[in-house]
Amino acid sequence: MELDLTPKLPKKVIGGDGGSYYTWSPDELPMLRQGNIGAAKLALEKNGFVIPHYADSSKVAYVLQGNGVAGIVLPEKEEKVVALRKGDAIALPFGAVNWWYNKEDTELVVLFLGDTSKGHKAGDFSYMFLAGSNGIFTGFSTEFVCRAWDVDENTAKTLVGSQSAQLVVKLDASLKMPEPKREHRDGMVYNCEEAPLDVDIKGGGKVVVLNTKNLPLVAELGFGADLVRLDGSAMCSPGFSCDSALQVTYIVSGGGRVQVVGFDGRRVLETTVKAGHLFIVPRFFVVSKIGDPDGMSWFSIVTTPNPIFTHLAGRTSVWKALSPEVIQASFKVPSDVEKLFRSKRLNEEIFFPPPK
Repeated sequence: MELDLTPKLPKKVIGGDGGSYYTWSPDELPMLRQGNIGAAKLALEKNGFVIPHYADSSKVAYVLQGNGVAGIVLPEKEEKVVALRKGDAIALPFGAVNWWYNKEDTELVVLFLGDTSKGHKAGDFSYMFLAGSNGIFTGFSTEFVCRAWDVDENTAKTLVGSQSAQLVVKLDASLKMPEPKREHRDGMVYNCEEAPLDVDIKGGGKVVVLNTKNLPLVAELGFGADLVRLDGSAMCSPGFSCDSALQVTYIVSGGGRVQVVGFDGRRVLETTVKAGHLFIVPRFFVVSKIGDPDGMSWFSIVTTPNPIFTHLAGRTSVWKALSPEVIQASFKVPSDVEKLFRSKRLNEEIFFPPPK
């Protein structure tokens, strides 16, 4: 059966006065189910509030737009209230209870990518809400609620039944929410747009890698992440993950062209991508991208904590490590062609600036 790798936009599943929640469906993007990957996006309007909840999957959240506040409670830990701004990445391991709030005029938009291998449904996030019309305690009898919280019957019914919203609610502007604390960002949030660059190639592109050093909670997620900025008309070297990892890519801004080659040298994807698209590169498949004149940025997760990539062009290309005789025999070319081939791309590693 042919793999459908076509990039997809998300679809709204919940919407209201406070904001909307979008997901990529494994029915429309089958690689989500095959790779046990979940992908979703939250858009909060002014005074929009996401009811405290936890998920059946570990996730990384990435702030695409706006400023806001998030509250995160790790198992047996105190609540950390953190300020959010564009470019922030937040690790949300299993069991992390979290809520989100936007008090600004600008919409707060957050991307969620994660591992559903231990979830209830492959390729889908499932949530347990602590309150609301589908909150956990709506399923318990009044007796159990009263005994759990040590309240009378009327109070129990008020607590469980007053909030009629699901997931997102718009709060009254007069309601004062907790103020974030600067120290709570340490170890919880990492801003990829302000971070030191792990790769910086003039005219080519830049990379910031999210790892256990800059965000320790990444160790509990089971996967790594990065933010890549490809300069205008530059190319990302053809490469593949050599440790059986999937690459899940969300186009943050700009656009460009993508080609993916699979087994037997068959091109399995050739398309253009734009901001908002999500696509997945299967294990061992080779992918390359060329940015539009205005460039392209993407945020990716790779389904292993410390991914290893092999590149097929550039200074670090595996071809540079092979002996001249092997290259000459492999391509069936004379030695002068082999020497010309080897003499190219001696300085660029991952990104190649546009031809002059």
